[in-house]
Amino acid sequence: MEIHIGKRIAQLELVSKEGNKVKLTIDGKEYDFDIVMTENGVCSILHNGKSFNAELIRQELGKRYKVNTHFSSFDVEVVDNQAKYLRTRKKEEEAQDNKISSPMPGKIVKILVKEGDYVKAGDNVLIIEAMKMQSNFKVSSDCTIKEVLVAEGDAVSGDQVLIKLDLEKE
Repeated sequence: MEIHIGKRIAQLELVSKEGNKVKLTIDGKEYDFDIVMTENGVCSILHNGKSFNAELIRQELGKRYKVNTHFSSFDVEVVDNQAKYLRTRKKEEEAQDNKISSPMPGKIVKILVKEGDYVKAGDNVLIIEAMKMQSNFKVSSDCTIKEVLVAEGDAVSGDQVLIKLDLEKE
């Protein structure tokens, strides 16, 4: 997921969690933390023998927080897979790329096209189930199916190319 801290964007991934011990990667670098929630919204963080305290105040829009430390205050937004997925879907509808990729891990439920099929803008080409929700993937411009790289029932990862397209020349 992405974490927006002011103008900085960090890529964050939970590697493991066992009790209070948390292993994260931040922008590809691995970190070990010991995190304890001490009071409502306040947490104590141990990292490399140093102690930090942070107060998390949830803002009106759910995944936005004001984070107060001893000396600083930050506006933080959590952009999880669902939010990224919705942003990706909106972008896909605006301009068709020469491929269709999965925005997040999921399972191929149904493939509605085969190689060589001609599809028009707005046609559904496949259905993916992710986060207990099924989503129809459509093309946003006329094109021909060049290659189908998955099969029904396949588990797919985020950013995996599912179908390659030949776009109509304008």
